[in-house]
Amino acid sequence: MSIFKKLFKDTFIFGLAAVLPKLMSVILTSLHTQMLAPEEFSDTAVFYVYFGFAQVVLTYGMETAFFRFYSREEKKDHVISTSAISLFSTLILVVIVFLIFENDISSLLNFPTEWLYLLMALLFVEICWVVPFALYRIQGKAIRFSVTKVGGFLLYVVLNYFFLWFVPKHQINLPSFLELSPVGYIFLANLAASTLTFLFVSPVLFKIKWLLDIDLLKRMLRYSWPILISGLAFIINESIDKLVLRDQLGKEVMGAYAGCYKLGVFLTLFIQAFKMGVEPFFFNQADKKDAKQTYATVMKFYVIFASLGLLFVIVFVDDLKELLIRNSAYWGAISIVPIILLGNWCLGAYHSLSVWYKVTDRTHYGMWFSIFGALVTLIANYTLISHYGFMAAAWATLAAYGSMMLMSYFMGRKKYPIPYDLKSILGYLSIALTLSMVVYLNFRSIFWVKFIAVLIFLITIIIFERTTILQMLKRKRL
Repeated sequence: MSIFKKLFKDTFIFGLAAVLPKLMSVILTSLHTQMLAPEEFSDTAVFYVYFGFAQVVLTYGMETAFFRFYSREEKKDHVISTSAISLFSTLILVVIVFLIFENDISSLLNFPTEWLYLLMALLFVEICWVVPFALYRIQGKAIRFSVTKVGGFLLYVVLNYFFLWFVPKHQINLPSFLELSPVGYIFLANLAASTLTFLFVSPVLFKIKWLLDIDLLKRMLRYSWPILISGLAFIINESIDKLVLRDQLGKEVMGAYAGCYKLGVFLTLFIQAFKMGVEPFFFNQADKKDAKQTYATVMKFYVIFASLGLLFVIVFVDDLKELLIRNSAYWGAISIVPIILLGNWCLGAYHSLSVWYKVTDRTHYGMWFSIFGALVTLIANYTLISHYGFMAAAWATLAAYGSMMLMSYFMGRKKYPIPYDLKSILGYLSIALTLSMVVYLNFRSIFWVKFIAVLIFLITIIIFERTTILQMLKRKRL
């Protein structure tokens, strides 16, 4: 099996497990937008904005540090135990602080206390599984990883339909402690699914030799703290627009924007799968003689698949809208989708370009790129939304991710030059964008034209990449 076949296999299996819950969250948009008014849907978006910020803070880049140090340290058990002890210690500290100041936190965030308890419980469970899942990924246990993730995902789906559809339809009286709002049931379903997932991986924790290597911890934290800053900046890029829209234009507009944003992030499903498979792959290939050429090839095929995804979603956006967002109260924000898609394309390219500072232990560059992107997001959202509405938020997303991508590329050329095939990269993106815009602006209601546009792109890939694909499939592992 060639290294690329292994990468594609790992990307597919790991990515499937990571993407399925996100895919179902998009599919469940159909259920949620039917059962929730845009104002209520905005509450779910705010919950996950807060969750995203808290999750980044409580993991503080330790997962990426785990990959880096596990791949090069001789005492791998020290890496496992030190990572776990560090994460658990900070988690317990935060839980204690929350219990002491829960009312103040609830007032500050303007969020009901019962939802905050669900938020903290969800955080607790998902932080506890960080090390077990990281271990599955770095050891290539893709099947075990996927089965565990999918089990939790299935429960999440079932409970959403049980609470939001089955119970109201059959007028079932639930116990008083389960009497929540529809929004609360979404959070409860997530918590139950995550808890089941944790129970599957918890045996890994009992096999850990619990010892704290202080020197190793210091080195891991030095490596990971820029990743924490980068993570916070990413959450700002991804989420601050929703908070600003809620505050400046109201919950109804924010809810419609968040609902249509679900279509715009279809591409992130592929990006998430790509990131899950490629991050350990980058580190494992770092010492190989032809590592740079390998990274260049990975980037080109990211562009091919991401451009195909971008094209597909844009040309079929109206079909997806009617399938997944059946409440027309949300449709007023559908024009954000092409812009959000292109922004996410840039984000995926940035993840691939980030290899140079990760494998050379220069993660502080990623931190500064992310900070710059966050500043673009904050300035654009706070100054433009009041004048141009939700479209300003979409353009801010594209500006932030596009600038980060370009900064990483040009700095990488100086610090760790990789021979990217720019002619192919720009060519495939240009073809995808041209086909997308022609169909989106002129033929949105003609299905066969949409189909032909996608077919043209696929034929183009086959014509120009047929030899490379065959060589990759035949190449033996180095």
